[in-house]
Formats: sequence, C-alpha cells, structure tokens
Amino acid sequence: MAQVLQLEDGGYDFIKGVFQYSGGVAARPGLEIERARFARPLPLAEGFAAVEAHLKSVGRPVSAFCACELRSPAPFTEDGFAAFNRVYAGTLDRWGVLREGVNPVARTNVCPELDKPPVPSFYAFSYTVPAAAGTPRTFVASGSGEAPEAKGTYRDNAIRLGDTSRDGLREKARWVLGEMERRMAALGFAWADATGAHLYTVHDVHPFLAEELAARGAMKAGLSWHFARPPVEVLDYEMDVRGVLRERVLPVG
Repeated sequence: MAQVLQLEDGGYDFIKGVFQYSGGVAARPGLEIERARFARPLPLAEGFAAVEAHLKSVGRPVSAFCACELRSPAPFTEDGFAAFNRVYAGTLDRWGVLREGVNPVARTNVCPELDKPPVPSFYAFSYTVPAAAGTPRTFVASGSGEAPEAKGTYRDNAIRLGDTSRDGLREKARWVLGEMERRMAALGFAWADATGAHLYTVHDVHPFLAEELAARGAMKAGLSWHFARPPVEVLDYEMDVRGVLRERVLPVG
C-alpha cells in the first residue's frame, strides 16, 4: 500500500517512492499546484537555476518545487539512468528538499524521438502557491513506464519485455493505466479530477485507445501524446497525469 507523507514547508503531500522521485504530489489545504513550462527546454543546471529564480519571483521557497518534467536525448542504460539520477538529486539535496534520503518531488523524464535535446533538460515544473478559498484540490502523478518500481532492474520487471505487438502494447498500457489509478487513489483523486493525461510512446496505440484509455475515463480532458520514449532502454510505454488549474509558459532568452 502506498505511503503518503507530508512536506510541510513545501505545502504538499507526496507518495513515498524510489530515490529519484516520489509517486506523486497533492497540494496541502490553502495551497494549489501551478505548472510552468519553459518555451524551450533548458539544460539541467540552467533549468534548476531558472526554477529557483521563478520561485523567488513569485515569493515561494525552493521547497515549494514539487514536480518536474525532463527531456533526455536518448533512453539510458540502467547504470546510466542511476548515474543521471544521482546528479539530478544532488541539486534537490543542496536545496534541502531531500529529507533523510527521501525524495518528495514527482517527476517525468522522457526522450523525444525527434527534435532531441542535446543534453538532459528541463521541459516544465510544478510548485505550490497560495490558493483562494474554495479552490479544488490539485495534484501531479509521476510518470511510470511498464515496470513496477523498487523491485529490482527494469529489465527483470518490465511487462511483456520487448514485445511491441498489439497485444503486448495493450498489456503494457493496462498496467501503466492501473499504476496511474493507484497513484491518484493514494492521493485522493481519480480520472474525473484530471485536467491532463499524457502518453509517451513511439508505438501505435490506436488499436486499443478506445477500449483501454477512453473507456476507463483516462481521456476525459483529452490525451496529450508526446512522440517520445520512456527514459530506460527496455521500456516502451509511459504515462503521467495531473489535475491543476493554472498553467503558464515561461519565456527563455
């Protein structure tokens, strides 16, 4: 069963996950989650600096940073992914966001098939801000590919490893959809609360789009399909979902 913890000074609850990210986040009472996307992806260090500057400009501490969306040039090997995660988490540690090795920040990291960034980069991020009375609760669920986490290697746990047939992709999609539902439920949400569902794959999902995604409510607000791969070589299908009321685009020089 998912363990939900609080980051009081950040203003959000989070699902305890693996070292590199939490399973998802939800704003605490009196706050809401706002999302900001950069007009173009920024290299990781530059992106972290821009995030910090933006939070300062809106009067929020770095602990309000609760979710991020990254773009990488190509899927990592398992060892390469672990090395990248140590670099990424190093900034969170310096910011004081990691607490006794627990990472509260939700994350999606995917690899565009076209127009690839030259280095791992920030695409978007989310953070808590004060909310007006009566504002509905807001959340972000981390991205997940078709492998249970914290159970060993992705290769050893991937659903239908290497199988991109129609049936193989359908089974991968079913598992990932279920994981999105488990994460939302742990935070007190369901598909009806989502303002955006996002799919990351380069494979054809049309044969089961209606029965698997639309029929269970995952496309209530439409579906944003990014022609991208999950961040680890052996994975083929990833999704994330959020329910937020405010999204903005930040210009970059």
